[in-house]
Amino acid sequence: MGGVVAIGARTEVAGLVMAGVTVLVAERPEDAVAAWEALPGGTALVLVGRAAARALGAARLDTTEPLTVVLP
Repeated sequence: MGGVVAIGARTEVAGLVMAGVTVLVAERPEDAVAAWEALPGGTALVLVGRAAARALGAARLDTTEPLTVVLP
């Protein structure tokens, strides 16, 4: 089983560290893109904040690997 990564604003993703999630803080659109491109190998699930999802766009998010979920 692969790892879980969260990309988003600090207020959206910081608490996920306590659940063992690797958190990549992305306050700006370019930070979200850089975080996506730097996903660790073996990442199975990516949790993405709303602003980060807009920055990444459907082309990156509509993938089967890694499974990607936009946080509510």
